[in-house]
Amino acid sequence: MLGQDIVRAGGGATVPLTHAELDVTDAAAVREALTGATVINCAAYADVDGSESDSASAHAVNAEGARDVAEAAGRVLYISTDYVFDGAKRQPYVESDEPAPLQEYGRSKLAGERATADANPNHLIVRSSWLFGAGGTNFVETILTLAGERDELRVVDDQVGCPTFTGHLAEALVTLAGSDARGLLHVAGAGSCSWFDFARAIVSRAGSDCVVEPCTTAEFPRPARRPPYSVLASELGGAALPAWQDGLDAYLGVRA
Repeated sequence: MLGQDIVRAGGGATVPLTHAELDVTDAAAVREALTGATVINCAAYADVDGSESDSASAHAVNAEGARDVAEAAGRVLYISTDYVFDGAKRQPYVESDEPAPLQEYGRSKLAGERATADANPNHLIVRSSWLFGAGGTNFVETILTLAGERDELRVVDDQVGCPTFTGHLAEALVTLAGSDARGLLHVAGAGSCSWFDFARAIVSRAGSDCVVEPCTTAEFPRPARRPPYSVLASELGGAALPAWQDGLDAYLGVRA
């Protein structure tokens, strides 16, 4: 999702490389393709639950692959996640907060952040959260599909975060790639909500009669633990995104 929107946002200046064209776990191929380039590294093992049973693959892509990309690039942006936090703070997480991931996915992404920073001084690590957009499986599409099939949905209301439209995030990333910003930055949809709130907004905007009811995470256990609160905010300023509701409206407009 994000890679496709970055290509659109960057126009002719952006050269996309798919997984089939470049495997970030192949260090020699990465050096040949990326040496000296400005790279927005969207490559990721993003299966949160799958990472619990296949942590080796998650770390190979998210950490070791990230190091290979950073070593080759002239400038690198590494896309990270709110899942590097454990959700115990209950206030928006800023860049200076100490990470404490609850699951292998978060640990692999945190390792990727550190590997990127160690490998290339001209780096920017961008943490975002709850991505949705065209071109991939996402929560909005899942809810729309289920709402068309069922009269009632139950969605967890004890996980809170920042839904982020990849179209908005991509525009910010392209701008940041051409800037001199370095270090770590949080960039996510403004505002926050639970998955239940998000689902209810999706159903409402779709004009569906499906009823959305709240439930707890404990009622729908998953292999990987999720942070109960992973709202991102920035203490550094810079790339503020529109509200998540505006992102949802924009996505539904593109989708239509």
